[in-house]
Amino acid sequence: MLYSSTTPEQKRIAMREGLASGTLQQYPGAFNPLSARLIQEKGFSGVYISGAVLANDLGLPDIGLTTLTEVAARAGQIARMTDLPAIVDADTGFGEPMNVARTIQELENAGLAGCHIEDQFNPKRCGHLDGKNVVDLDTATKRIRAAADARRDPNFLIMARTDIRAVEGLEAAQDRARALVEAGADAIFPEAMKTVEEFAAIRAAVDVPILANMTEFGKSELFTYDQLASAGVNMVIYPVTLLRSAMGAAERTLETIKADGTQAASVPSMLTRARLYDLVDYEAYNRFDTSVFNFQVPGTPASA
Repeated sequence: MLYSSTTPEQKRIAMREGLASGTLQQYPGAFNPLSARLIQEKGFSGVYISGAVLANDLGLPDIGLTTLTEVAARAGQIARMTDLPAIVDADTGFGEPMNVARTIQELENAGLAGCHIEDQFNPKRCGHLDGKNVVDLDTATKRIRAAADARRDPNFLIMARTDIRAVEGLEAAQDRARALVEAGADAIFPEAMKTVEEFAAIRAAVDVPILANMTEFGKSELFTYDQLASAGVNMVIYPVTLLRSAMGAAERTLETIKADGTQAASVPSMLTRARLYDLVDYEAYNRFDTSVFNFQVPGTPASA
């Protein structure tokens, strides 16, 4: 009821335990707080909050236009609605190392379990687009060092994302991953790997958890759970899957209304009112004495 009963500190410990468990952790991407509850209900390990999703939800492209304030606020709204740990895309850290340090503390305050910071130039580009540019090694490691130094909860996960594979190749990605771990990264996010073998190569290069990004329409194939687990991947994210699914369904429904003059044909594929009330836990609010407001949460027939 209301927000999660699990504290941010407890969620961070749970994330660390999951990453150390030897079992691949699946983190679907939430595009709003309600979808985070659905992810929890379906039994996933955690919630991912994509920078692309946050930007797209505002009607913006994923090119570094969102601010720390916007990201921390929306990520916090999502994280507080689930008992699962949530990690967020912090882009390049929103500035110089001092800005990266503030970013970490703002995300801690917002209740996140961790974040990842990348080694692209600012403004950045989506990791699965061509034309990316990465910063030099000194700049990349300073960002991660600032992040690690700034955190107050040692269980807040500092993940380093590197986009260098698409620019300089796999060996460069291995070298950079090692340097980022030495700078203080708790985990590595190697972006735009093309094969399972490339993930295995990053796994062999570092002794911290690694993440696989299974985004649709990108540079990587959509590898299965078993394929990624066999390569030693510790966490897999599906960052934009739910947003794309929801917007695809919304588009089809709008086309139905336009064509038929009614949404009736789309109703069978919709979430029912009863199901929606269940997700937002309407019944829990009946425990409050609402008589002073002359208000009562309405009951809902099972068929609604």
